[in-house]
Amino acid sequence: MPFRSKETLESWVSDFHDARGAGERIKVIVQDGSDGSDTGLVIVPLENATVSISMEPVSIGDSSWRVTFEPQPDTTMLNSHQLHGMAAELAVAAELCAYLEGRSVGHDESDE
Repeated sequence: MPFRSKETLESWVSDFHDARGAGERIKVIVQDGSDGSDTGLVIVPLENATVSISMEPVSIGDSSWRVTFEPQPDTTMLNSHQLHGMAAELAVAAELCAYLEGRSVGHDESDE
């Protein structure tokens, strides 16, 4: 069954970083799939916010991805400069999500 392994996602994130010149803090962590597969979860840390962002395929074999904002117990309070920085980080996250969706179209892990 097609899925994206942690190794594949690390390669894609590295390619994105090399092409875009941004997202150096983005990482892939281990996420065990329901069938025990080595799937990955993409984490996008935000420098000026207490919220966590993660990305993952909607389902195994699907080229659509979803972005999850995990709330934190602390309130995020920003000045205008920090807010601009956060907006730039969110723009990179949106670009990465689109990039991962594009790379996922027709991807079959068993072909690698």
